[in-house]
Amino acid sequence: MKTQKKRSDCPVSFSLEAFGDKWSLLIVRDLMLKKKCTYGELAKSDEKIATNILAARLLSLEENGIIQKLEHPDSKAKVLYQLTQKGMDLIPIIVEINLWAEKYTDIPEKRKELLAQMNADKEGFIKNAFKELESNR
Repeated sequence: MKTQKKRSDCPVSFSLEAFGDKWSLLIVRDLMLKKKCTYGELAKSDEKIATNILAARLLSLEENGIIQKLEHPDSKAKVLYQLTQKGMDLIPIIVEINLWAEKYTDIPEKRKELLAQMNADKEGFIKNAFKELESNR
């Protein structure tokens, strides 16, 4: 893993360098919810990330140790992306961002069930997400 260049010693600045652009946390979100994804699956996300941006963000997340590439069990031409432990440690942040957004924006119906689970038992939701990701390793 390459050493991350820091703008300053501020922890917020360091964190934003690792995952603070508008696409990286969406990739982490998808890997959190789907466990493992191919490049094609990530490209089909609702946000319609451009392929060149997706490739750059995947590389950056991998270089920062947040995701890792795995061999695809069915195809030598494909790889799977998965969160590392460092990436899994972002789960509580993703949950909090979801809960913050719920307070300040209209949430589509298809996302309300997930938010209801987070609201009902946030700590349990986080523990379960970790457990599911760890069992898929």
